Amino acid sequence: MKKPMFLLLFTVLLSLMLSACSNGGNNSKSPETSLTPKEMVEKLVQPYEQPPQAELDPEGVKNLYHLDPALLEAYSIKTPLMNIKTNEVAVLKVKDAKDMETVQKAVEQRAADVQKQFESYLPDQYENAKNYKTAVKGSYLLFVMDEQADEMVTAFNAFFDEK
Repeated sequence: MKKPMFLLLFTVLLSLMLSACSNGGNNSKSPETSLTPKEMVEKLVQPYEQPPQAELDPEGVKNLYHLDPALLEAYSIKTPLMNIKTNEVAVLKVKDAKDMETVQKAVEQRAADVQKQFESYLPDQYENAKNYKTAVKGSYLLFVMDEQADEMVTAFNAFFDEK
């Protein structure tokens, strides 16, 4: 009785391990795009009305995102010029995949900072800030705080081809 049970358990474990390995092979494909982060941001915001926005410089990335721009190969971050809207779009390309977690944490901190700022200020903008979206494709990270965030995530994902 013990031997058939052991064989069954062994077979189940082996099949799970093999299926995990085969899925891992599909994940090794690296998504690629011919667009720069700046071009992506421009294409993402173009269809939608946006408040006046400014492009963040390296000092702004350090101050607002608590992120060292040296970790990024390229980026484009558009933030509102006036502190009455939360619409923000960022595409960040990390130099090294090991830094993606650091960049994701910085983006989450940025979202928390904006939420705190608008919590008792403008309720509609606070809701917008709470409903931010992120997406990761290869070495690229998208951060969107916008009423059309879902549509922008879909458009961002469409920029990439699996190679």
